[in-house]
Amino acid sequence: MRLQNKVAIVTGGASGFGAGICAKFVAEGAQVLIADRDIDKALDTAAALGARARALRVDVSSATDVRLMMETAELHFGRIDILVNNAGVTHLPQPLEQVSEEDFDRIVAVNMKAIYYAMREVVPRMKGNSPGTGGVRGVVLNIASTAGVSPRPRLGWYNASKGWVITATRANAVELAPQGIRVVALNPVAGETPLLKSFMGEDTPEMRAKFLSTIPIGRFSTPEDLGNAACFLCSDEASMITGVCMEVDGGRCI
Repeated sequence: MRLQNKVAIVTGGASGFGAGICAKFVAEGAQVLIADRDIDKALDTAAALGARARALRVDVSSATDVRLMMETAELHFGRIDILVNNAGVTHLPQPLEQVSEEDFDRIVAVNMKAIYYAMREVVPRMKGNSPGTGGVRGVVLNIASTAGVSPRPRLGWYNASKGWVITATRANAVELAPQGIRVVALNPVAGETPLLKSFMGEDTPEMRAKFLSTIPIGRFSTPEDLGNAACFLCSDEASMITGVCMEVDGGRCI
């Protein structure tokens, strides 16, 4: 019960890595708001996790929706201790000059600007929390990617957006540490999530083998892998850790 009495928001929490994080957080004692554009999946995930989980339809690229997300968490749970910025999108593998402006704008809106909206709303709220272990008032966990550390060809603008997340994590960590707010990130390798097919372009045995050949441990990451790592970084056990962008990648970035 490492997250006992904690309140968490997880964006993109209805499936993939987000669902794995929600499941682990609830198992460790947290109350969780599952924020997702797909409200049907979010409701199903919340129902499976029980009374400590609640679903809300949220488009993280909307400032209005993000504000409502924060207000809903406070209304139902009383406070916000943990924010997980997990929602993300990509473009199909292609030469960087062929990515449409529409796809580029969507990546900026979901992978980057959504974090700006969320930080703008959650930081003042966390500053008002009573300090806990090590003086920590709140934790923000951003889900970046190994793409921001060791970019793959033909995913250029997705790679760049995740590099931005890594830099934003470090910059925000330095600024917010004196206020008792920790900011950390996870860099997962490609995993068994709805985005996997988009990363590969096509889901074939040959393409899977090509991707797996770059991961020394020899398997894709799983929602459980991300849930376990997220639980540690968001728990009081990690109260001295901030600005860390930790690879969960089976050795890919070595």
